[in-house]
Amino acid sequence: MTNQALLIIDYTNDFVADKGALTCAEPGQVLAPNIVKLAEDTHQADGWVLLPTDVHTPNDPYHPETKLFPPHNVRGSWGRELFGPVKDWFDQNQSADNVWQFDKTRYSAFAGTDLDLRLRERHVDTLILTGVCTDICVLHTAVDAYNLGYKLIIPQNAVASFDTAGHAWALNHFKTCLGAEIILS
Repeated sequence: MTNQALLIIDYTNDFVADKGALTCAEPGQVLAPNIVKLAEDTHQADGWVLLPTDVHTPNDPYHPETKLFPPHNVRGSWGRELFGPVKDWFDQNQSADNVWQFDKTRYSAFAGTDLDLRLRERHVDTLILTGVCTDICVLHTAVDAYNLGYKLIIPQNAVASFDTAGHAWALNHFKTCLGAEIILS
């Protein structure tokens, strides 16, 4: 196994499909081939392919996102299913030891999860972040990863947002404030 893990963050129907509840639509959809290639390359190199996936309960009065966004990524719904080719790739590879999907209930894939523990057990020190939204969940995951001492790689053609200005700002922030390597996949 390598010391790298690929995170495919929130690549679900609600965030990517045309009829998703909180979609970035086409900018997110065009990422699919790049994400699948990264997933396959990482998997074949015995790296870790992780899919932290947002999950919510509709109208949860205790969750801060309830006041900010419409209901999305509801457990068991079509909206929470992985989108298109990424879903197909995951369905074919989910039984592999180095591929797993896990729930997250906050923007960051680290908040309230055992992600850091599992990465450290596997001697992972470098994270390749992909998915949506660049300026929300990818950003918050990147900040937490930086604060935990992980090296960051961001393939700019494997992240997207529904906010083009936020997307551009986040890419710059990754590089200038988090020391991330920005690449083309």
